[in-house]
Amino acid sequence: MLEYRILPVTPFEQNCSLLWDPATRQAAVVDPGGDVAEILAAIAKLGLKVEKILLTHGHIDHVGGTVALAAALKVPVEGPQRDEAFWLDQLPEQCRMFGFPITPVLVPDRWLEEGDTVTVGGQTLDVIHTPGHTPGHICFIDRPGKLAIVGDVLFAGSIGRTDFPRGNHAALIGSIREKLFPLGDDFEFIPGHGPMSSFGEERRNNPFVGDDYV
Repeated sequence: MLEYRILPVTPFEQNCSLLWDPATRQAAVVDPGGDVAEILAAIAKLGLKVEKILLTHGHIDHVGGTVALAAALKVPVEGPQRDEAFWLDQLPEQCRMFGFPITPVLVPDRWLEEGDTVTVGGQTLDVIHTPGHTPGHICFIDRPGKLAIVGDVLFAGSIGRTDFPRGNHAALIGSIREKLFPLGDDFEFIPGHGPMSSFGEERRNNPFVGDDYV
């Protein structure tokens, strides 16, 4: 079971997550969108040994600090799914559009696919491909801890936007209802923005994807 700390970063208050194996203190950083100095300070304060960066998708508020952080920590980048090259190839343009410091095109050290796994210390996360918000979006699943890191697929009381290029509303709903909700009502999730929730809470009450609204 992994432990975690959520760090809101960037003007978009994106949830960057630190995940670590409590037995070894080996860790991963998920979606370092920016504010790299703050992320590094949190890593040092917690006494973590970061071994990789994990990405759910390629929007700038989730990946803007990746290149700088990977260089500072000398660690590889894993994820998203390879269809996300559509967004990662446009990182310089995304930076200009949203006023972020310019970052180069990012090519991860390892693309991730449905059914892959990633390790954090002695712990294992399952990878689920969850398109809809973006084409190559993925989620990371800690089954023993009943925890999911879902990026911008699902939020407390809401769902991800699908009005960006290559967004797909039907695919997003399918990703949530056919891939995430079946994990179990007792799974908690860390969204890309805002507070945590559980799949059961969203299945019962989310006005965009809950049982009563579909």
